[in-house]
Amino acid sequence: MSSSINRSFLLAKLLLLLLVVAAHPSVADDGYRLWLKYDLIQDAAQRKGYQRAAQFVAIEGTASPVLQSAAKELQLGLKGLLGQPVPVVAANAGKKQGGIILRVANAANVSVTDPTAQQNREGYRVFVEQRNIVVSGPTDAAVLYGTFALLRQIQTRQPLTNLALTSTPKIQYRLLNHWDNPNGTVERGYAGSSIWKWYELPELLDPRYEDYARANASIGINGVVINNVNASARYLTPEYLRKVAALAGVFRAYGIRVYLSVFWAAPKTVGGLPTSDPLDPRVRRWWTDKTNEIYQTIPDFGGFLVKANSEGEPGPQDYGRNHAEGANMLAEALGQHDGIVMWRAFVYKANSNGDRFKEAYEEFKPLDGKFASKALVQVKNGPIDFQSREPFHPLFGAMPSTPLVLEVQLTQEYLGFATHLVYLAPLIKECLEADTYAKGKGSTVAKVVDGSLDNHKISGIAGVANIGSDRNWTGHPMGQANWYSFGRLAWDYTLSAETIAQEWTRMTLTTEPQAVNTIADVLVKSRDIYVRYTTPLGLHHIMGQSIHFGPEPWLSKSARPDWTAIYYHKADSIGLGFNRTATGSNALALYKPEVQKEWGNPQTCPPDYLLWFHHVPWKQTMSTGRTLWNEICYRYYTGVDSVTWMQQRWEQVKPSIDPVLHADITARLQIQHKEAIWWRDACVLYFQSFSRQRIPAPFTQPDRSLEAVKQIVDIYQMR
Repeated sequence: MSSSINRSFLLAKLLLLLLVVAAHPSVADDGYRLWLKYDLIQDAAQRKGYQRAAQFVAIEGTASPVLQSAAKELQLGLKGLLGQPVPVVAANAGKKQGGIILRVANAANVSVTDPTAQQNREGYRVFVEQRNIVVSGPTDAAVLYGTFALLRQIQTRQPLTNLALTSTPKIQYRLLNHWDNPNGTVERGYAGSSIWKWYELPELLDPRYEDYARANASIGINGVVINNVNASARYLTPEYLRKVAALAGVFRAYGIRVYLSVFWAAPKTVGGLPTSDPLDPRVRRWWTDKTNEIYQTIPDFGGFLVKANSEGEPGPQDYGRNHAEGANMLAEALGQHDGIVMWRAFVYKANSNGDRFKEAYEEFKPLDGKFASKALVQVKNGPIDFQSREPFHPLFGAMPSTPLVLEVQLTQEYLGFATHLVYLAPLIKECLEADTYAKGKGSTVAKVVDGSLDNHKISGIAGVANIGSDRNWTGHPMGQANWYSFGRLAWDYTLSAETIAQEWTRMTLTTEPQAVNTIADVLVKSRDIYVRYTTPLGLHHIMGQSIHFGPEPWLSKSARPDWTAIYYHKADSIGLGFNRTATGSNALALYKPEVQKEWGNPQTCPPDYLLWFHHVPWKQTMSTGRTLWNEICYRYYTGVDSVTWMQQRWEQVKPSIDPVLHADITARLQIQHKEAIWWRDACVLYFQSFSRQRIPAPFTQPDRSLEAVKQIVDIYQMR
């Protein structure tokens, strides 16, 4: 009898536990669902209101694969959010009311056949008509984007009464660039291995591929470059094209096209030709034939991304040709196919007496107007290499006859990997909102990139992906916000970093208002905090060599001079910083006079860019009233204090966050605090050896020596 009672008691406890888990599906959240978390809305009255408005889904006209994806997403999302299934019914089922209609309806001022009107073709409207919610757009993809906008409205607990959502993407090509290699590694990837399982493709399709496509479509990303810019030629073989086609087949149902990074020497390594000279007729014919083969295998193939004559990669300069001649050969190979060439401007020569800041400008500026109509030049946000803060690249505004693709990095190569919380929307917006003055005040980088400044018919933006095989996709759970915010800004760069942070938090972590505000505040401030304890006042490229982990401002020897730290910070007994004015490298002259005027004077140069352009004496008084040395110390020390502030704020939201997820981020913030101290101690001790000044009060001297800090760095550089 006692045993029977115990069993009954245990079963009752188990049933109670299952009921609790069912009522709180966010328990033990592993992060896999990203921002597509369709958990039950707990407010019964609010849930009931949504239920009345979403009793069914209907597709008007032909149910294409993309529209089927939209309907499937609505069914999945609404069932989770509203706690009841939502059927898909015939569009004319008795003129029903209280449901969601998916409608492809060409707007009067939009041509679906005009390839230059791509952004308009993807714009959506969500509105109320005869007591139904209509999701409408001129194309299937537009309706899909509107569907996700509607779900976002419900996820963030916004009203559906008098609903009127209208949005059109500002940039045509919105792409993720994967730096994934065929052996499964990810260059500068910190979230596990590649999600592409090449040895299983094309027969075995991991369900993760579809979830990846869903996540991208939900934020408006419409293209994916699936392989590393340091490309392998094997992707151009029939064997691998079949594998790529299998991925394209999954992505197609979500309005996403596949692109390839190509190895310039492929005509030799794959085609058996003696040359890869872009002006050689045999090479041109090989690329044309190969491109036709690709389109036969993948009819909606997007095009090519190219890294050439950069960091040891082969390119047209190997044959005395320029970048435009290389890009134009590939554009010619595309012929009448609907595809583009994105040619990266990340080039620089090993020159100890030069300035890497100027290299890309000097190579590409003379080529403006020489690129074919299908060729775009892809330019990093800053002139060096994805540093934590850079001035905008001088090519923006300098090539009016060439469409420029903005390239930003979401994987945190120079921003703490997957152990530092660094929200990158402020960094991306900082670049987009920078004024080039190319055509007077208001000539922002955003207007260069979207094509409006120079009346370009095509436009693009690319984010180097931070995605890997980790269950939560991005390693650091907060890293998901960078993937999300890139997509949202690529669609509409006028959105604020704060708005996106709050939106992502509500969809991903919690809807509790105070917790949302607290987390969004931490996110928005996190990038400035990172800069403060690593590279304040415009310091740059002082990280560890090779893996780029931790501080190494003393690095003086590397495979090439511009991979050292001393090349950039120029510390000496007088002061600190790279003189890029007329008395130095004169890189400042690459910008318009209005920019030169502001940045050329140390007194008017924004402190964040000061050491980018000036070698400043240690004892020079700054606008803060502190000397350069005291200001550097102030920023390093308060940067560490700010990480403590982040920890405290994160602890405050604990009751509103899944406990497993909260513990994960708590541990990562502990790592971040430890490494912030590491950065602080390494930099103030090293630069103190030049300034010969005390650490100013109220701060105290680090409790370890410079040699002790160097030993830690050496450990991470070991083989």
